[in-house]
Amino acid sequence: MPYDSTAPATAPPLGVGMVGYAFMGQAHSQGWRTVGRVFDLPLTPALAAVCGRDPAAVRAAAQRLGWAAAETDWRALIARDDVQLVDVCTPGDSHAEIAIAALEAGKHVLCEKPLANTVTEAEAMAAAARAARARGQVAMVGFNYRRTPALALARRMVAEGRLGDVRHVRVSYLQDWLVDPDFPLAWRLRKEAAGSGALGDLGAHAIDIAQHVAGSPLAGVSAQTETFVKERPLGDGAPAGERGPVTVDDAAVFTGRLVSGALASFEVTRVAAGRKNALRVELNGTAGSLAFDLERLNELEFHDHTQAAGESGFRRILVTEHDHPYLEAWWPPGHGLGYEHTFTHQARDLVHAIATGARPAPSFEDGLQVQKVLAAVEESAEKNCVYTPVENPATA
Repeated sequence: MPYDSTAPATAPPLGVGMVGYAFMGQAHSQGWRTVGRVFDLPLTPALAAVCGRDPAAVRAAAQRLGWAAAETDWRALIARDDVQLVDVCTPGDSHAEIAIAALEAGKHVLCEKPLANTVTEAEAMAAAARAARARGQVAMVGFNYRRTPALALARRMVAEGRLGDVRHVRVSYLQDWLVDPDFPLAWRLRKEAAGSGALGDLGAHAIDIAQHVAGSPLAGVSAQTETFVKERPLGDGAPAGERGPVTVDDAAVFTGRLVSGALASFEVTRVAAGRKNALRVELNGTAGSLAFDLERLNELEFHDHTQAAGESGFRRILVTEHDHPYLEAWWPPGHGLGYEHTFTHQARDLVHAIATGARPAPSFEDGLQVQKVLAAVEESAEKNCVYTPVENPATA
């Protein structure tokens, strides 16, 4: 029988509604469009509606990104009967309001990182997620880099004991889009909208990756932050030459200790000239080391310290085999994936969590824990690097 593309899917539909359609909205849309065409899923994602404030712009985005309908009020999107999952891709100042309303309306929720702008907001979101979980709902925070196959493999190797006891974790995440002092005062440079600067934008990823791959949360941090460009042009609609204050950090550096006892170091910045999206992770243990570079995201460096010295050293693992994480559904070995595939993997994991009732990873509780680390970094920096403990579930 010839294939009929109009035939109904065998898996029940999962209606997705997304709030926000800029950079992250485009990336999430790519994931939702692709996931059911690559992986066998227990539910079939349907791109029901996308929401934005500008009627013409959101209609154009819906058409371009593959959404069936457009809304200009996120409350109307949440109220739609064809939406069972709300995907929040807005600036951090609206995460709590939208996510909590969606959970209270009986919807599943995916929320971009960082979970919120403050610990108080994140605590309210985590509480709403706990109440919703009792009703069978799922809430997940979008740390997409966890879904890079090489980093997922790194986590698996650490869990299997290939590194022995992890002693050192170091993460750097460097970008350069704010080197120009005349870059306009966008929302990411205003604390009321973004919560923090490079710290929340890049540091949240760095913290999540370090804790996830190492398998242990941070117990405390000692930090410095800096805003190198104090004022920037106000941008469109403002008088020429008028500038406003930058109220977030340009860069942050901090050290920490994991609950496991390992030492960790972090550097995040948006003013590292020549570095576009340079995320590097390294772990050193008693039995070996692992290193990852996002600019070579299909590779993992591994040193097996149990081998004889004359034969040991770092070797490259090309993470494209079908027994590597997520790669059972993709291309033949040697055919690499890219940044956008992390969002497809994120959608896959969330759909399975919804269908099975499993606790999603990372959950809103995980997002809250990262928020507490971010707050501890800010507190330490304000106190001139004073070591600041992080409250974790095991220590609360």
